[in-house]
Amino acid sequence: MKNDGSRSLQVEWLRHLLFWLEALSLIDSELSKAHRAAAPQVSRKNSKMAEDQLRSPLIQRTGGSGFIKSCFNATNAFLGIGLLTVPYALSRGGWLSLALFFLIGIITFYTGILLTRCMDLDPSTTTYLDIAERAFGKTGRIVGLIIMNCDLYLVSIGLLILEGDNLHKLFPKYRIHLGALAIDGRRSFIILTALVISPTMLLTDLGILSYVSATGIFSCFIIIASVICVGALEGVGFHGKGELLNLAGIPTALSLYIVCFAGHPVIPSIYTSAKHPQQLSKVLLCSFFVTTMTYALMAVTGYLMFGDGVESQITLNLPTKAVSAKVAIYTTLLIPVTRYALMMTPVASAIESGMSEEHLSKRLIRILIRLALLVSTVVVAYLFPYFESLMSIIGSVFVVLVSFLLPCFCYLKISGSRRCWSWKSVGNIGIIVFATFAGVIGTYSSIAQLVREMS
Repeated sequence: MKNDGSRSLQVEWLRHLLFWLEALSLIDSELSKAHRAAAPQVSRKNSKMAEDQLRSPLIQRTGGSGFIKSCFNATNAFLGIGLLTVPYALSRGGWLSLALFFLIGIITFYTGILLTRCMDLDPSTTTYLDIAERAFGKTGRIVGLIIMNCDLYLVSIGLLILEGDNLHKLFPKYRIHLGALAIDGRRSFIILTALVISPTMLLTDLGILSYVSATGIFSCFIIIASVICVGALEGVGFHGKGELLNLAGIPTALSLYIVCFAGHPVIPSIYTSAKHPQQLSKVLLCSFFVTTMTYALMAVTGYLMFGDGVESQITLNLPTKAVSAKVAIYTTLLIPVTRYALMMTPVASAIESGMSEEHLSKRLIRILIRLALLVSTVVVAYLFPYFESLMSIIGSVFVVLVSFLLPCFCYLKISGSRRCWSWKSVGNIGIIVFATFAGVIGTYSSIAQLVREMS
């Protein structure tokens, strides 16, 4: 039987859910009416173009982004939920593993430059998938599409787990009771988070959420500042010594470090939207410097605060009574709500692209596809609520492919460098070998860890 606190909290969640369902339904209805009035006959091609823009919702393709705006867009693409896991990654690998982190930052900066070189060699390419198709034909495009959508799908699952873990941190005694069935706190909040997010999945125009999620940089800086305040002002201190090197934890650390540099699919959009594309090397240098230093600051701060006891998400270590800790946690809670629908829309669009025009024109079918994706991610997050293992798999498999291997292979194929040996070719092959090794040992370690957690 539920206690009064649990019942009142559930009633409050449901009341807010019904309110937002009704409000967002009205908004979406008005947006649909306005869209039909302005363009009663929208071709499938135009519809696909609109969906494609949602693949990089943080980038405005105006064709006139200056240096500062391009730096902002690039930094926003790379700063993400990896910020919460990087202290745990450092705790797994030890202080010397920071050398691997900086090496990964340098390599991913270089592979980002390779993508721009591919676009210089063929100006008709405007997206990451165009580059893959230019290098390996339709097969390359299909493989790239599958990898990117699998990555987005798993990140969406991670967002649900992230929200459930942090809500459970705030309300550790909350449970859902359905008759004889009792659902534990973390899984309860995963389900409730899905209910809150579900109205955003009904929207076909996600422009508002795009602007909200564009505040990602500021959210990251708020979280870092709040964590530092907890250490400096709330009595936690910076006394954790940690280990110099933990060889057993290197595979996990490597995978989680790689997750921090997962924004490469957005680089071509930044290139095409830049006022001066020739400056993109400087844009990426500035962006990677800010991103790398931000992650390193969070890693060192979190490890000094909590040592080897740091959790997979730094927010789970924070004392909930501290004001600065609450700021960090509540800021973290905004990330899944604002980004989930944006992450899942390209996946839904990829499914819809294989449907006939007759079915695609039915809005109910499009809504059902999105809700089915939401339900499927909830089921996976419910059955496997292991955030660090999921992020490790994302890093060792999908980010390795998208940010390391594909840029090198595409450049070697498009430029023809594979036909002649040079220092650049040797460097690219070296990156391929390193990334393959990191992917193999990271995947093995992640799966082994997941099996241990499940057992």
